[in-house]
Amino acid sequence: MDFITSSNKFETKNATSLAKAANIVYLDWDSADTEIKVAGFKQFKYFDREGTQAFVAANEKHVVVAFRGTEANQLEDIITDLKVHFTPTKYGKLHSGFYHATKIVIDEICDTVAAFRNQHQSLWITGHSLGAALATIAIAFLQDAKQYVNGLYTFGQPRVGDEAFAEKFNIRFKNRTFRIVNNSDIVTRVPMRSLGYSHIGTHIYLDNEEALHIDKNLTWWFGFTDRIKGRIETFKNTGFDDVSDHAMDNYLGILHRNLQIQSIA
Repeated sequence: MDFITSSNKFETKNATSLAKAANIVYLDWDSADTEIKVAGFKQFKYFDREGTQAFVAANEKHVVVAFRGTEANQLEDIITDLKVHFTPTKYGKLHSGFYHATKIVIDEICDTVAAFRNQHQSLWITGHSLGAALATIAIAFLQDAKQYVNGLYTFGQPRVGDEAFAEKFNIRFKNRTFRIVNNSDIVTRVPMRSLGYSHIGTHIYLDNEEALHIDKNLTWWFGFTDRIKGRIETFKNTGFDDVSDHAMDNYLGILHRNLQIQSIA
């Protein structure tokens, strides 16, 4: 894993590196430790507290924080059990479950980042699904702990807070936050806007043909018609694609292929 640190715009290289981290955090911790070392990170600490799982890894150039999310085969459970109550915080109203799951580990994570970040390394945050929601909340805590975050890249992220939270978040972090959505991924559409929830960050859309589209170039109609096209095409082969589009393996594969195309061009 390596990063372009001199840019405040979306970088496929950074997205692919953080997709690898968001995938590694699903492994058992011994396997994750091995994969992190193979990726060139000598320092590694994992956290497993009351169902919240994450790791911090570091080398002489970068520090990475990755939060574990929800497996594709558990998707029905997270959607069924998703509680939509808000908790008031100084950042705005946040989803109660996401906020408390972050609070369980965030002090230890901030301390570990401070200890590992002893050579002015860049700091990157990531997560998939539930882990994306926790990563979004964590960036605010890290910033308050005087730990500047170079980039937050999330995959298959549910909505985290209300509109006031989204507005405050975007003022501070939008130019460093990239919310990547794969075609028909159903988790990115919950909790619903009608319940008061709002998305954050710069929207990066992966269309049915695996092309990347950035926030300012997207329209509602394009996204809608592309998701319909994706559903029709995938239904012919598998019957349903809202779940497969949520799988972290698919996010990583698409980004890796885009990175290869860019390197050839």
